[in-house]
Order: sequence, then C-alpha cells, then structure tokens
Amino acid sequence: MTQFQNYVRSGAAAGSVRPGRHGLRIWALLALFALFGVRAHAEVHPVPLDKNVDAAKCLECHEDKTKGKAVHSAMAMGCLSCHEVRVNKEVTRVKLITATPSALCVTCHDEKKAANIKGTVHPPAVRDCITCHDPHNSDNKNQLKKALTGDEKENLCLSCHKTGLNVPEKGSLHVALSMGCDTCHLTHKSGEEPTLENKFHLAKNTPALCLDCHDAKDADLQKAHQGQPFATANCVQCHDPHQSAQPKLMAKFLHPPFEQKTCEICHAPAKDGKVVLTQADSKSLCLTCHDDKGKLIDSAKVPHPGAMGDCTECHSPHAASQPGLPKTDSVSICLGCHSDINDLLKKPEHHQPAFSQGCATCHTPHGGENDHLLRAKGNDLCLECHGPDARPQKLEAEKMYTIFKGTVKLPDDYYTKNRVPVLPLRFGLGHPVEYHPVSDVMDPTDNSKVKTPLSCLTCHQPHASAKPNLLVKDQANNMAFCDNCHKNRLNMSETTLPAAVLEKK
Repeated sequence: MTQFQNYVRSGAAAGSVRPGRHGLRIWALLALFALFGVRAHAEVHPVPLDKNVDAAKCLECHEDKTKGKAVHSAMAMGCLSCHEVRVNKEVTRVKLITATPSALCVTCHDEKKAANIKGTVHPPAVRDCITCHDPHNSDNKNQLKKALTGDEKENLCLSCHKTGLNVPEKGSLHVALSMGCDTCHLTHKSGEEPTLENKFHLAKNTPALCLDCHDAKDADLQKAHQGQPFATANCVQCHDPHQSAQPKLMAKFLHPPFEQKTCEICHAPAKDGKVVLTQADSKSLCLTCHDDKGKLIDSAKVPHPGAMGDCTECHSPHAASQPGLPKTDSVSICLGCHSDINDLLKKPEHHQPAFSQGCATCHTPHGGENDHLLRAKGNDLCLECHGPDARPQKLEAEKMYTIFKGTVKLPDDYYTKNRVPVLPLRFGLGHPVEYHPVSDVMDPTDNSKVKTPLSCLTCHQPHASAKPNLLVKDQANNMAFCDNCHKNRLNMSETTLPAAVLEKK
C-alpha cells in the first residue's frame, strides 16, 4: 500500500490546513486551487519541492482533497497520477500531465471521449469535464459540483439551462422538475440513432419514460384524452416536457381541431384500443380542410416527392413546438431524407435558416415553381432578408414577423438575435465593398449579353461552411479568396471568373 493510500484509509488528513512557517502552506493551497482549474500550463509553486516529491508531501497542505461524500477514485492512485512536478534550479512548477483537463479525464474514462461517441454529446462533455465535475471530491454523487435539484443557485443543470425558471403567469410547469433533472435525463447518454432518447439524453424513450409516473389507466387521464388510446403515443408531440405558456404543458402551436377539442372531426371512437379516423386514411382526412395544399402538390411545376405521401409523415396532427406542426422539428424533419444536407452539419459554420430556423424558410415544402423548391429565383431569395429593401411584416398578436408575402413566419426577435446583416446595396452594387456588383455584369457593348455571370452563390454557400461567412469551397475571408476572380491586384476591375462558376451558368 502506498503512503498516500495509508493517509486516505487511516483518516490522517484532518480536513483543515495546518499552519506552517511564514504562511507558506496557505499560499501553497491557494496556488494549487488555481492550478486545478482549466489552465494546463505549468504554474509556479510558491514552495520549492523536490523533483521526487510524493503524495504524502502534497497532503500536508491538501489533505482536504481526500475528504467528501464522493471522492474521485483516482485520488487513491496518488497526486502524481494526474499532476506533474517540474523543478528547474530554484523554481518549482506544477501542471497536469496532459495538455487539457478533458484529455486527462479520458485517459481513464475513454467511453466518455466525445470523438468516439456517435450521436449527440452533451456540450460540456465535449469541452471540459470539470465544468460539471470536481476532479477531487464533492458532496454530490459522481463528484458533481452541485446537486441536480433545487433552484437556480443550487441546481447544476440550471447553470446553463434556464428551463422552468420563467413560467408565464397562466402557464404550467412539469412537477418532475422538482424531483431533479436526472429523473428523466442521463447526462452522458447518447447513441447513433437520432431518437429523442439519444438526442436529449433521456433515461428512456417516450412514452415509456412518461408512463413511469403517469398511469395510462387513470380515469382522469383517459377523460382528458377523449377516450382515445394515448399510451402508445409520443407524449412530447403535444406536451412540452418542462414548461409551457399554456395549461397542461401544451405545446406552443396547436392544430385548431385539437385546440378547440373537436376531436370528433378527425376521430371516431377508438376500437380495440386503436385509433379510428373519420376518413379512409390520414391524407384524405387532411385534405377535407387543406384542399389548397392538395392542389398545390398536384399542380406544382417542381413537385416535392416527400409531400405526395402521408401528411403525418412530416406533420403532427395535434401540436408542435414550431409553426407548421413539424413532427420532429423544422430541420430534422427534412434531414431524414436529405442526407447530403445532413452531412453538412459536421461543418462548424451554419446558415441560421438552414439548420436552426428551418428548411421551409427558403424552400417550399409542398412543391413550387422554382428549382430546388426555392421560394424565389436567384438573388431575390437572399435579399428577402439581407437586401436593403427587405420589409418583414410584424404580426403583433402572434409576436412574429412574416416574409415572402406572408408565407413564412419568423420569431419577433429573429433579426436582432441572429444579427441578420442587411447589405447596403444600391443599383445592384455594394457588397462586399462599395461598387462591387452582386448580380450579372452585362457587356457594356451589348446590354443583352452577360459579360460576367454573378450571384450570391458565386461567393457564398447556402447551408454551411468550414469557415465564417459561408464562402464557397470553405475558403477563408481574405484576399486569397478575392484572387479567385481578381487575378491582378493592381487592377481589380480585371476579373476572371472561376471555371466552376461559368459551368454552373
């Protein structure tokens, strides 16, 4: 048994710092508190140490690190299993044995290494383990810095997540929050399959998770669901699992028949525990009210194959957290089929409408008149938000803006929150510098001919990029990028458009 282990087992550590001469040990304690933070470079130790120092020497000042309800098992391996002491002449420096704390943690906890995990990883687990865990000891399970229950000051999760803290006056709060976040969530749970269970680190998938507390045989619950079989339904399609501005944790956007409790419009009484519709199939049922969408799908110049099938493949028939009632969310609902766009998620820079707001911001989901189902042709699509003449209309009652003649709705904080840049264009000139054209440059000798084909897509990618500004081919925003067209820096008016752009035109 090592000398360090003897200290731990015998309880020799008294839990307080013993005063030393001239207060040196107190300074040593303060210095190592800083050292145990996120900085991995070597800190100067205030007290000279021997290069062969052992854990027993460390414990003369840091014996409190061995005490607590949850002590890191690595402590039994000795301080030098994680820390390195370097002595150079009269200067002693102490550092971690790895470049970063997270790199040190995964030397033992390899199963937590983000690069090896398929699916959604809890962000703090990607960056730095000690955001949530104390590397030495804690009064909480798994050496968590705080408990997973309590108010904002006491709950570790609420350090980042503000869920449940600002419930509207007439809203509702899930009582499970008072039981602790780990009632429903397992922080490090993940998986390759894009299920709710993996995406949100749930202990179980829905509805099994919900049925742990809510009895499907409860008479009040059955009455609230109009006698329809709900035990096999995805509860979070209708209910927000944390809080809502409405009673009963109802989702933000409700299908009118569902909101008005006129379930009989769509549903007949359940039979043998199964849902029975008032029409032969769900698409026929939807078209009794949404015949305009049916006509659009059938007559579209550019049809959307995904819209030709069952409406409920994409839409929730009852409620959703986003406009249009997407069955999952307004991005994932499209990426399930469009795997090529899904692959672009791996790039660090995303166009906000593409991967946050929703694909239908720029594309018509049921069919349209333009290539790629775009809502407008050419630069008109981009300038709807980024042009100087962009005029989003505000819907005061819904606290939203509309664009594309009312066909797309955006949150009322969309432009400010996302800092949407408005280009100072005039007569088709002005980006990225004054007098630079943004559309086709016509031949001055024949205005009917295009001299230099140009559009927003000449320079920008519409979905994602490896570098800021979404420049094509993942290039950086510098003069080297401009050199693609402007070969002569002494005469920037002399241009040669890349062959790839000319081929597209």
